[in-house]
Amino acid sequence: MQETLIREIIYNIEKVIIGKELEIFNILKGILADGHVLIEDVPGVGKTTLVKALAKTFSLSYKRIQFTPDLLPSDILGVSIYNQKNGEFEFIKGPIFSNIVLADEINRTSPKTQSALLEVMEEKQVSEGNITYKLREPFIVLATQNPIEYEGTYILPEAQLDRFIIKVNVGYPNKEYESKMLKLYRNNNPLEDISSVATGSDLVNLQKKVKDVYVADKINEYIVNISNATRNNKYLSLGVSPRGSLALLRVCQASAFIKGRNYVIPEDIKENILLVFCHRVTLSSLAKAQNYKVNEIIEDVLNSVSVPEIEGNIL
Repeated sequence: MQETLIREIIYNIEKVIIGKELEIFNILKGILADGHVLIEDVPGVGKTTLVKALAKTFSLSYKRIQFTPDLLPSDILGVSIYNQKNGEFEFIKGPIFSNIVLADEINRTSPKTQSALLEVMEEKQVSEGNITYKLREPFIVLATQNPIEYEGTYILPEAQLDRFIIKVNVGYPNKEYESKMLKLYRNNNPLEDISSVATGSDLVNLQKKVKDVYVADKINEYIVNISNATRNNKYLSLGVSPRGSLALLRVCQASAFIKGRNYVIPEDIKENILLVFCHRVTLSSLAKAQNYKVNEIIEDVLNSVSVPEIEGNIL
């Protein structure tokens, strides 16, 4: 039943985003792991359309926040306004109070405004004075950002990056799929034609089932050993935090769940480590001097850690 639903979800989004099954699959892993997703790529490859298709697929409330240099924290979270009739302040909720929030071009606003997302992404709540407002489940932030080499962009703070469970790149479609896209979009917008195939309750139930996927002690140790190796690597000035270790665990549970497995294996770690770790580490000056890339360092770290042996289907 759950495998059928997941296939329907991916198929529905593929009606709008053509030839990107792997990217959709990866984003779905992040969402089923109850995390937030950072999508980085050049403008025009379908990042925003993908998020809209996802919201429509699950029939969830959706808000888009366009991040600009003059955006204020109150434009995201909301603001208290004095009501002259009753003599009290009233909190007007901002666009963050939605099931799916598209933080579009998040790295085009100042670090001060970006930090407004820290509490809400981690604790799913907004604090205003002495009052805390809980957000409705599910709550997912899908942020898009342009590569930092682009003009008018800010580097996201480490604390902000660490809140995203994975980072994915959409990339350009190949010629065949781009031609198919031109034909499909010539007369209409497929986004208007797709319907929901699941509900918010379905998503919450899937997220709960993902957390029940079995993780053996040896797998936990494997993840911790890899994370610890990033913290003691001369090519990295900032290693992976404990939150990053937990993120890898959750994504691997989601990956196993999507594949119809109720337990995590070392191959799940190897498959997802770049998605989870690459945006969480910082290259040292030595690595930059030798023109190393983040994914190369992470792969070297992975290869340096012993893989636990499998005994039957359970470690």
